[in-house]
Amino acid sequence: MTDQHYLYDLAEGDASMKALLGGKGAGVAEMMRLGVPVPDGFTVTTAACVDTMAAGGTWPDGLWEETLAALARLEERTGRGLGDPERPLLVSVRSGAVVSMPGMMDTILNLGIGDDTVDALGREAGDPRFAWDSYRRFVQMYGEVVEGVPAHVYEDALTALKKARGAAQDTDLSTDDLRELVDTFKQVSRQHIGDDLPSDPREALRRAIDAVFRSWLNPRARVYRRANGIPDDLGTAVNVMQMVFGNRGETSATGVCFTRNPSTGAKELYGEFLLNAQGEDVVAGIRTPRPLAEMEQVLPEAYGQLLDVMQRLEAHYRDMQDIEFTVEEGSLYLLQTRTGKRTAAAALKVARDLVEEGVITREEALRRIEPAQLDQLLHPAIDPSHGREPLTRGLAASPGAAVGEIVLDSDLAERRGKAGDAVVLVRWETTPDDIAGTLAAQGVLTAHGGMTSHAAVVARGMGKPCVAGASEIAIDTEARTLTVGDVTLAEGDWITLDGSTGAVYRGALELVPPQISTDFATVVGWADEIRRLGVRANADNGPDAARAREFGAEGIGLCRTEHMFMEHDRLPAVRRMILASDDDERAAALAEILPMQQADFEEILEAMSGLPVTIRLLDPPLHEFLPNLVDQALEVQRLELAGEGHPTDLQHARALLAQIKKLTEQNPMLGTRGVRLALLHPEIPQMQVRAIARAAFAVADRGGDPRVEIMVPLVAFAEELRRMRAIITETLEEEFERAGRRLEIPIGTMIELPRAAVVADQIAEHADFFSFGTNDLTQTGVGISRDDAEGAFLSSYLDTDLVPDNPFSSIDVDGVGGLVRLGAEGGRSRKPGLKLGVCGEHGGDPASIALFERLGLDYVSCSPYRVPIARFAAAQAALDARR
Repeated sequence: MTDQHYLYDLAEGDASMKALLGGKGAGVAEMMRLGVPVPDGFTVTTAACVDTMAAGGTWPDGLWEETLAALARLEERTGRGLGDPERPLLVSVRSGAVVSMPGMMDTILNLGIGDDTVDALGREAGDPRFAWDSYRRFVQMYGEVVEGVPAHVYEDALTALKKARGAAQDTDLSTDDLRELVDTFKQVSRQHIGDDLPSDPREALRRAIDAVFRSWLNPRARVYRRANGIPDDLGTAVNVMQMVFGNRGETSATGVCFTRNPSTGAKELYGEFLLNAQGEDVVAGIRTPRPLAEMEQVLPEAYGQLLDVMQRLEAHYRDMQDIEFTVEEGSLYLLQTRTGKRTAAAALKVARDLVEEGVITREEALRRIEPAQLDQLLHPAIDPSHGREPLTRGLAASPGAAVGEIVLDSDLAERRGKAGDAVVLVRWETTPDDIAGTLAAQGVLTAHGGMTSHAAVVARGMGKPCVAGASEIAIDTEARTLTVGDVTLAEGDWITLDGSTGAVYRGALELVPPQISTDFATVVGWADEIRRLGVRANADNGPDAARAREFGAEGIGLCRTEHMFMEHDRLPAVRRMILASDDDERAAALAEILPMQQADFEEILEAMSGLPVTIRLLDPPLHEFLPNLVDQALEVQRLELAGEGHPTDLQHARALLAQIKKLTEQNPMLGTRGVRLALLHPEIPQMQVRAIARAAFAVADRGGDPRVEIMVPLVAFAEELRRMRAIITETLEEEFERAGRRLEIPIGTMIELPRAAVVADQIAEHADFFSFGTNDLTQTGVGISRDDAEGAFLSSYLDTDLVPDNPFSSIDVDGVGGLVRLGAEGGRSRKPGLKLGVCGEHGGDPASIALFERLGLDYVSCSPYRVPIARFAAAQAALDARR
């Protein structure tokens, strides 16, 4: 025997034991402590699951003995016995992870029913049909979850029986029908597993608990954890609770409710219920449930009790609650309460309302919202002026716009979504196994199910638009079509979902930019009062800069000038500059480019007047501005074979091909680019610096307040920056003399090479600021090409948990993060006041921002649409730093 305590009776637990009892176990224990009516039971802890997994599936010593002892105590308290032919005890066996994972793991209901107990259960209830309904449910759930019998085997048998009896719903089947169905279910189970299901309910309990342990490792649970950043080593608790029966006639029911609307955040009644049903019927979308408000007419006493309990639980937890309940012959029981998953819009409204109600502080509100969730509000919506009639309507289960091609199965949706295609997953109803397809799709449409079905709950948590219960849809899985009335759409046809209204449209509707709500602005404004890190944006043109400012950017942290060179009307002049045969010809081409660059800079500086704009000098190698080598070789061959046209065309094509060959490198990312190109051809940075200075003076002349910073890319040696700074300074002095006035223009560099991070103290001698280019620092530090790795081995690394995250999406804390730490410490050891920023895409990633806060950087820079996320994440990082 071990000293480890693996089981707790519900009466022994409370909300503080969530890590050990899981969210469900701790929630039920807390409700019991509060006097809320809950079924009795016990919890097998997460520690038991973790130890079992560590032992390769073997239970730790003493676990089964503890389970039998807990079962004996439950039997004593209830006056019932598991398998007792006179007063049978039936239990549910439910998973309960520390972090809510709705539908991802397994549940078995009605365990304890069997040939020896079904009649006793029917006599006690005065309803033999209820007993046989419970029996067929148990056989199906036990067979699927514990023995691995395919779900369709049972569904096919049930469908066939309903068709034979002319029954529209399961509830239309008689007692004799259900008795026959149980026999059929047993028979098909035996065919698939080669043996009978266990007749000993204690053995069935042991296997059921073991199956729930195993479900922690099932594919859909892994996918969900990866998508939501949940660690794989937490394990799940298992809750064994006395059954209460929502399928015990028309005075019984089951349902799910939220204390506030999880889509909008409004403080209003939100939920659904089914009469004469068990809980899985609601969340699985097997039957379309009724709105909770209708429960007042059919079960008024239980309805009143439920409203009271909802208010008590929200007041106790000080947050919106997601509650599962059952009514057994008029008596209300709560099966679970947990913090409700909600959309980003709802999260913001609930947070703001709870603060205004005096329930929580602003700091608590900020800690409760996931920064990445705000991304949901920064995507386009359907243009309200489209004027189109919807093809059909369903329930507005999760808001937002989804435009994509119809896909009818999860595997195809996953494959196509990962390939970059826009798809909408359309299903009769989703199951937990559809999680990967849901993740990859733009949105989800179901013909069946309600607002609290699995599809709706998961979609809301992921920010995916969802329309559920669009009952007019008929799906033909063999023909790969869906039909609404006389309209038939094939898989691959485009549809548009409006998850905010429940409308489904044929074709792809136009989208419009997102609008920042008052709740969004208010809550992100609270974040600004708390955060220490500045937040800038990466923007290369005026419209992007203006949008970034609207989203609260405090400047431009990275303006890439190469994008300006690649504009269609500029490429001819750029190519003339590259192909120039002498300095005069090159100077003439640069003189043509200069006013174009100046106009671009003016637009950006005006949009960001009064805020800093960091302009990076030309970074890529010159061959990127020329045609593809193979394409140009084919063009020369075409002209030679044609033998027509002006001779200078062929001459020019050959000259261009020769220059492309001369400039093309085996590894251009590590070749002649950035500062290396600038030092070889100083006339290029000189032209850019003149354009920057002249743009700044022009904006100032129009009453603006230009604040420019010049950044030199790809520096590895301090001497490179010293010489480059001399070129920039000399050019600026010429422009100042020309203008008869001066500007303060700091000169800094990107730290994007490991050597630069190592010798940052030396480089800092010649820099006014550092900006860590974490995209290239990841490529050079880890030794992987982003373009190649993400489509090749990196996806395998992620799928097999070899690396925790894509290092280009969330910074490699120990490796690349260590280089940033080294560079920051080295730079400030030479210049204590050196300004430090980040301008790679990690500047918009909440987990990376937490590291940058710990390292004491001054600002992050990210794409305009991620600016609000960065502002919010910076506040949470500051709050965490205070702990």
